[in-house]
Amino acid sequence: MRVDQLVPAFHRGDAIGDTAFHMREFLRSKGFSSDIYCLDRDKGLEGEGLPFAEFPPAGKSDVTILHFALPSPLTTGLARQAGRKVIVYHNITPERFFAPYDAGMARICRVGREELASLVPSVDLALADSEYNRRELADLGFRRTDVLPLFIDFGKYEAPPYGFAGDLYRDGRVNILFVGRIAPNKRIEDLIKVAFYYKKYISPLVRLIVVGKTSSLPKYFESLVRMADEFYLKPEEIVFTGHIPDEEMFALYGASDVFLSMSEHEGFCLPLVESMIFGVPIVAFDAAAVPFTLDGAGVLVRTKRPDRVAELVARIAGDAGDKTGGAGLRERIVEGQKRRLERFRAMDLGGFLLGKIKELVP
Repeated sequence: MRVDQLVPAFHRGDAIGDTAFHMREFLRSKGFSSDIYCLDRDKGLEGEGLPFAEFPPAGKSDVTILHFALPSPLTTGLARQAGRKVIVYHNITPERFFAPYDAGMARICRVGREELASLVPSVDLALADSEYNRRELADLGFRRTDVLPLFIDFGKYEAPPYGFAGDLYRDGRVNILFVGRIAPNKRIEDLIKVAFYYKKYISPLVRLIVVGKTSSLPKYFESLVRMADEFYLKPEEIVFTGHIPDEEMFALYGASDVFLSMSEHEGFCLPLVESMIFGVPIVAFDAAAVPFTLDGAGVLVRTKRPDRVAELVARIAGDAGDKTGGAGLRERIVEGQKRRLERFRAMDLGGFLLGKIKELVP
């Protein structure tokens, strides 16, 4: 019996790629024949991800799993397969976020959602990496849905951080961190407004650090640079790092006082979990998958008012405990995040996956 996976792009260090790799290794350890087929792959992964053109037709007793995150020939490829068909949905950002900046990207998002809906009649099981994504699948009409715990490689966070990157930002400023693609749904402009208010009305000793690739949507990134300039935010007060190695990113987590997200659409938001790992208190806008990922941890805000968010960030960054010796606000938030992190660590991706396969093919 074969249990194969299809991924549009197989990248090293990517959440989808890491999940697919972990699933394949688990399936092989249980005696299944299992491979990953992809349309694109990083150099050096030729032996790990095979070209989709070489994907052999599935038999009646086989299971084919498609990791769905964008439109691709894999959609029709899955629909035409025999055997049991499964998708793992990693979410597609609604096109409305991209329409003002990139018509091509907006079209990709629209077509992706259309392709997802086209799979409703042919898919036996629709899994999602968050409850938010699962509800979207159910709303589309998929008959059997469930949440597949996202694989998180906790081991990679144990590497010592690149000290220089962290030391560079430990200069007395309050560091507000955000990690994620520079994309309109992330609402980086709201972070800039918070930083501006903080500088003007709370303290000039503040720095917004935004870690993420800046070249995906040049028009949007340029609008952010203009906004920062209009708000008179200096290079030492707002930093766009671009894409950086993991070691440097980990060091920035360690140097940060608060992780702040004003994002309005997330399918899961792995940086929230990374913030928990590095003990950075989280403040996040209550939208999409964020409340499900936090599950009671961190601080959810339901306002975009820069003054209220900035004052909250300042309180968390500056609260080191009360005079009676009780835990300060920051410490209480971090403790709550630790408890949520332990629930993530306890998730059994392999056991869940094996149970679902046995349900499909008794």
